[in-house]
Parts: sequence; C-alpha cells; structure tokens
Amino acid sequence: MAKLVTIGIPTYNRANGFLPQALESAIAQTYENLEIIVSDNCSSDDTETVVKGYGDPRVKYFRHPKNIGPLGNSNFCLKQAKGIYFLQLHDDDIIDADFIDACMKIEHTSPNVGVIRTGVRVIDEKGNVIHSHRNTVDGPSLKDYFLAWFENKTSWYLCNTLFQTKGLQEGGGFYSKCHHVSDGVAIVYMAHKFGRADIEDVKASFRMHAGEITFSVAVKDWCLDYHDLLEQMYVVTHYDSYVKKRGAIFFSRMNYRRANMIASKGKRLLTFLMIYRLFYYAYPPDAYVLPHAFWNTLRSVKRLCRL
Repeated sequence: MAKLVTIGIPTYNRANGFLPQALESAIAQTYENLEIIVSDNCSSDDTETVVKGYGDPRVKYFRHPKNIGPLGNSNFCLKQAKGIYFLQLHDDDIIDADFIDACMKIEHTSPNVGVIRTGVRVIDEKGNVIHSHRNTVDGPSLKDYFLAWFENKTSWYLCNTLFQTKGLQEGGGFYSKCHHVSDGVAIVYMAHKFGRADIEDVKASFRMHAGEITFSVAVKDWCLDYHDLLEQMYVVTHYDSYVKKRGAIFFSRMNYRRANMIASKGKRLLTFLMIYRLFYYAYPPDAYVLPHAFWNTLRSVKRLCRL
C-alpha cells in the first residue's frame, strides 16, 4: 500500500477567500493515500461550514477555541500528522494535482529523505503567474543546495517542500527567533540531518498578495531571523566562508528591497545601515541609498569611456 502523506492547512478567516482553492488543490491530488488536516485558528467567518461542505473523509477539521498565532497553528498541524511525509500548505497557496505523486515517486529512490522539493511559481491574487522558478540545484552537497538559493536557481517556500514527518516532529517543528523564517530553518535542519531529493519541475504555487504575512512584518525581524538562518547554514557546511559571504550578499539585497518600502527617509537610511552591519558589511546599500539618476549618469559615463 502507498505510504500515507499528510497535508496540513493552517487557516484563519479565509473561508470566502483563498482557502477553498488551497483545500481543493489538496483534495484533487492524484496520490490518494492522504490525510488533510485543516486547523482553524478561531476564525470568525464560516470556515467550518466551508471545510465540512466538501464531505471528503480524508479531511480532518480542528477548531481552536482561541487564536494561538500563525506559528502555533502550523505546529499544531504537524503535531496531528500521521503520514510518513508532511506538507505545510498555507491557506492562500495551491499545489498542482500531481505534486504529492511526483514527490513520492522520487522518494522510492531516496527513502526516508528529510526534504523533497520541487520548482515553484509565484502567483498574484487572481492566480496570474508573476514568475516561475525551476528547482535547478547543481550538486548533491548542502553547499550546492544553499548556493543554488543564493544564485536564484531555486526558491524556498513551504508549498513546494515535503518533509519527513517524524524527523521534523522530533526536531521541534517550525520555529525561528522572530517566527518569520521557520520554513528555512526547517529545510536546513532536515536537509542536513536526513538528506534531500530534488524535482526540477514546477509543481506548486506561492501566492503573493497584500494580506500576506510577509507584508506586515518589521524589516528588523526579518533580518534577525535571516541572520540566524545564515549562521545555521555556516555551521552545517563546516564553517564554509564562501557560503557565509554569498549568503550575506543575498540576504542583504533581499532586505534592502524590504527596507526600500519604508516611507520615512530617516528610518529607511537607519534600516539600510542596520542591514549592512548585521550581514557582515558584505554588500553596501549604495544602490538603494543614492538616487537612480546618479547611477544612470555613472552608467552613461562608463559607456562613453568604452567608446
């Protein structure tokens, strides 16, 4: 018999929004031996009615009497999971119909692996594709794995990541200092301890929209979490200085873009400097601090010098 796989869907007040799409993508999987856990974080809408309306015996609905926070809700899904493998599917993301099937086929050649990951597309509120990333990791080592992310050859999201359930449960589940990069911490831990398997094809969709948690979190909290994640990567690659350098540049640029959305010029500048210091002065914020006109002029001068 095929191995049981758990899909956990933590949700809050999205019964009339994205939740039906996420749940339907789980129910529609061509891999049938599933349990689908929907954990309702004390929603005030008709989440229970919507979920139970599908009438699928594989769907297990839980409702918390009070809100336990996003991370608490995610870890509740993991705690309930009985499958050999576990997918954390946020209530605004979706997976292709053959996502689980593709992952479990590769699991036959890599049994009990810690992480199985596919390519991923980023979509908007209406489901339009913003961009798509195949999962093109160049080699088998952890260093290859991390550098592929830093070089934009792959993207790390929960919706395109299948975890070995027992290992993740025993490792403490999803966590990070500021509770914002628990997915990255889990991926690093599980890939280091149990190994990984990669699928190049795009099989999942991460939804970017105004209500997404990413847009409401302070830049400093993101930076502190990414700093800790980079330190973890540095340790598990046996203190590889190149991983640390490339990661520092990658996370600096990522967080400069976030800081660039801060309305106050003074706070924006202070945040740029905080990022520069926190990531070991690896990548200066010049391109974000100085006016675009300056850089356009500089590029024009360089072109003239080459003539």
